[in-house]
Amino acid sequence: MLVRSWLATTACLVALSPSTSGQCIKYNNATTSTLLRTPFSIYGDRPDNCPPCFNCNLEDFKCQQFANCSKASGRCACPSGFGGEDCSQPLCGSLADGNNRLPRGEEHECQCKEGWEGINCNVCKTNDACNALMPEGEGGVCFREGLVVKENYQMCDVTNKKILDQLKEQKPQVTFSCNADREECNFQFWVDQKESFYCALDHCAWSAEATDTRNSTHYRCDNIKCRCIPGRMLCGEEGSIDIGEFLEEDIKGPASFSTTSEEGTGSTSKFDEPAMNQLISDVFGDPTITLSCGSGECLYKTDVPGYERPVKKINTPLIAGVIAGCGIFIVVVILLVYFLSRRSSQRLGPIHLSDDEDEDNAALMANHKPASLSFEKVSYNLKGKQILYDISGRVHPGQLMAIMGASGAGKTTFLDILARKNKRGVANGSFYVNGQKIPDDDFRSVIGFVDQDDTMLPTLTVHETIMDSALLRLPRDMSIIAKEQKVEDVERQLGIYHIRDQLIGSEEGSGRGISGGEKRRVGIACELVTSPSILFLDEPTSGLDAYNAFNVVECLVNLVKTYNRTVIFTIHQPRSNIVALFDQLVLLAKGRTVYSGPFQTCQSYFDSIGYACPPGFNIADYLVDLTMHASASRYSDDSNGNLFSPRGDGDTTRASSAIAVKSILSTNNDSFDGPASPPSNTTRPGANRKASVRQQQERQLFSRKKTQGPGTPQTTASSNIGDRDNDGQWLKLSRKLNFTSSGPVEDRDNIPPAAPGATGTNLDGLVAAFKESEVFASLTEDIHTAVSNGSETPNGVNGNGVLQHSISNPVVKGYRKTGLIGQFIILSRRTWRNLYRNPMLMLTHYAIAILLAVLIGWLFYGLTDDMAGFQNRLGFFFFLLALFGFSTLSSLTVFAPERLLFVRERAKGYYAPISYYAAKVIFDIVPLRLIPPILMGAIVYPMTGLIPAWPEFAKFMLFIVLFNLAAATMCLFIGIMIRNGGVANLLGVLVMLFSLLFSGFLLNHHTIPKAVLWLQTLSIFHYGFEGLLVNEVYPLSLIDHKYGLDIEVPGSTILSTFGFNNLALWSDAIGLAVWCGIFLVLGYAAMHFVLVERR
Repeated sequence: MLVRSWLATTACLVALSPSTSGQCIKYNNATTSTLLRTPFSIYGDRPDNCPPCFNCNLEDFKCQQFANCSKASGRCACPSGFGGEDCSQPLCGSLADGNNRLPRGEEHECQCKEGWEGINCNVCKTNDACNALMPEGEGGVCFREGLVVKENYQMCDVTNKKILDQLKEQKPQVTFSCNADREECNFQFWVDQKESFYCALDHCAWSAEATDTRNSTHYRCDNIKCRCIPGRMLCGEEGSIDIGEFLEEDIKGPASFSTTSEEGTGSTSKFDEPAMNQLISDVFGDPTITLSCGSGECLYKTDVPGYERPVKKINTPLIAGVIAGCGIFIVVVILLVYFLSRRSSQRLGPIHLSDDEDEDNAALMANHKPASLSFEKVSYNLKGKQILYDISGRVHPGQLMAIMGASGAGKTTFLDILARKNKRGVANGSFYVNGQKIPDDDFRSVIGFVDQDDTMLPTLTVHETIMDSALLRLPRDMSIIAKEQKVEDVERQLGIYHIRDQLIGSEEGSGRGISGGEKRRVGIACELVTSPSILFLDEPTSGLDAYNAFNVVECLVNLVKTYNRTVIFTIHQPRSNIVALFDQLVLLAKGRTVYSGPFQTCQSYFDSIGYACPPGFNIADYLVDLTMHASASRYSDDSNGNLFSPRGDGDTTRASSAIAVKSILSTNNDSFDGPASPPSNTTRPGANRKASVRQQQERQLFSRKKTQGPGTPQTTASSNIGDRDNDGQWLKLSRKLNFTSSGPVEDRDNIPPAAPGATGTNLDGLVAAFKESEVFASLTEDIHTAVSNGSETPNGVNGNGVLQHSISNPVVKGYRKTGLIGQFIILSRRTWRNLYRNPMLMLTHYAIAILLAVLIGWLFYGLTDDMAGFQNRLGFFFFLLALFGFSTLSSLTVFAPERLLFVRERAKGYYAPISYYAAKVIFDIVPLRLIPPILMGAIVYPMTGLIPAWPEFAKFMLFIVLFNLAAATMCLFIGIMIRNGGVANLLGVLVMLFSLLFSGFLLNHHTIPKAVLWLQTLSIFHYGFEGLLVNEVYPLSLIDHKYGLDIEVPGSTILSTFGFNNLALWSDAIGLAVWCGIFLVLGYAAMHFVLVERR
């Protein structure tokens, strides 16, 4: 007793307050005077009205609800739903609040949280209310069948009529709960929300019975003890009886609580105990207490009685239907490709233009300003090596300028510079259009350029290729029919109208189509269709026979003469009837000017400097061979054959003119009468004679002649026998051909002084002679006059070559071409044609997707919800992503075949890069990257037995499509950046492998070193793999059978163990979409800034 009093006194220390000046506001109410005077009493005597501190270890303090008392703290361990120091107050809120529940206080009744009900808010109503009690926050079920599973709570209304009449407006209620582990139950009786008495039952058992029409639950407890709450209804409240002694002395048990539910009548409950039944019978006349109850117990879904894990049923008809549907889709695609191919091959009838459309076509040809082109002192240096030297020239509207020279003379380089192409080296010089300098962009808008090698899509027809050029480059306000007519006119002019519906073709893929010569004319037609003011062509006759070559040049002449255009082209060795069509000629050798001026004065000029073309020779052949001969070393020994080697040296070739002369010498079966050089002892006689004839021919053709009048061959003492024989042979040849030489052969050392950039060859003399000629002086004066006239401003002030003309009266005028949307539509149509006319790529993607889907679905058929099933899910998702990832490596070659085509078409102003890129991306992504994963996903999802719910299926499809797009755009970017196919493939594979490494399958997230953990954010495999797993595994509970037990593990727990974030599903989807967008932007940036023509 002393110990208990001391504990009570000690507990009072917590009640000290400053407001009481150190006085205790709660005291031990011990009445023993000895206790108050004991040495342990530190406060002495206390007022009688000071309440004691609660301590359930003292006899005066009891824990209600038969709660356990803590020996250490003196506090009561209250059951769920009760609180206060003595467990007498009901708690509000919900069971999910745990220790944070608040007592009801002065309120009449509790305000329970949503989903809960009852006097002390212990009874659940909804499954969502129970989720808060579950470990992972979901999977809770509110079990309301009345049978205890773990700990059940019931809220009952007393239905005995006489009891209700006796209590009137004070509603009697009962709360009943049972704990399965302890086999105990609790019973509380309430009147008007106030507890009157409570009972504890132990050694309880329960059972349930179910029939077709009736369900019942029955609880039976061997022992029961009850206790009144003093001062409450039925327990001594004023005006009420006190049954406290009866409850404590007579209520012993056994007791039972049963509920019966019948179809159509609802449910009824009753509480039985012999003594209590006798009391009810004596006082109210009822056999027992009858109740109407509602129960609720929060359980995990797998703990619900009668729950059986659903057996997965594979929907075989659905699988068969999906596979059949995919097969039908493939058939439809094949039929569509066939139909489109047949439709494109149908020939169209003649086109008839209306008057307005005919006027549009005529306006295109006539409504332009003629453009002359002048260039002066053009030079070009590449990495310190001088390629071109001071080239000047001028071509007028309505003229055809030919740039000739041997291979390596610099013709193509010079043509590129004239056309303002982007060059890798440094170009210098002055360029004038109609005597004025104009910006490069304005100049490029009014010119056309035909490259030496043709680059066209092999899957398009001839007409479609030319028509696309017309649609993209002709004025936007010109009607489609007028453009069609313009294309047809060009096709007829170039003689390709009869092949307009044939495919271009190629040797590699789509099979051979048109011939090389026809392809060449198609390339020219693509430029002629725009009727440019200045047209540049690089070797337009290469690959054509003589007849077709003449037709091409004749077409150019018609364009020049009829529409007053300017045409400049390079040509190697044209036939004589083509040469006769030239108006201006620029003859180059080793990048230097041998001649530049009117073609009609060309022959007289070379006659005047001693290089007369023999009768019967093509002057073009003669001049080209002359430059080759003159480019050899001036002091080389002819007998060595360094220039024209009789041994067939690969670095030199025989001049065609020399061969022609040789054939002429042998036509009359005459031999030279003069003495011949004796054969060498070391060579065969026949070979020596052959070499001597060739050398003699070359000396006579390409040695400079004196121009002062007729004379005799050179007979100086220094001349050797070979020279004398050469002179004799030349005279005999001249007599046979009725040709009078301009003079004897000049001494090889008697040549003009070397020009700048001399190379120590006879070419120096040719270049120097032209610089001193009247032709060059006239050319220079013509250029300066044009510049002077063209540079005069409206006020008459000379602008020194700077463009000062009015914007309203430009030097040359282009026209508005098709806009971005129009370009996109045209390019989309072209890309779609290219795709369906090469159907193997598209059909292979579809067929492989279907076949692999069936194979994968068979291997992973019917995934189970256990640990083996989880492992199979990991493998399934990993293989699926790896398949899609590495199959998108085909995107590396999507752009490669058209790289050169894009660069050239962009340089020619066909379209803006964004239009081409958008069309290319859309028509690669939709047919090849969007449809195959949809086909595969539709098949494998039902076969593998993944969660059969539409939301999960939709998210599954979203992830595989987003992943496929991200991988495809990444490969597209690599393919654009890297030109070499082997390097691009190697880099693409490495990127895929490193992304695969950080997917989360090979490396656990928690074990990755922190220094490289950031690399996981760069892995598209990580986003796809984690998203698919979370979507599928997170809602599952996996069973692991160990030691004879079925251990159920939530899928979220397993995912967390493997390092995956259960809440990252949508962030992963966003990550894939972001990377897809990033690679799309990077791909366009690479195309825009890297793929620029540089020659």
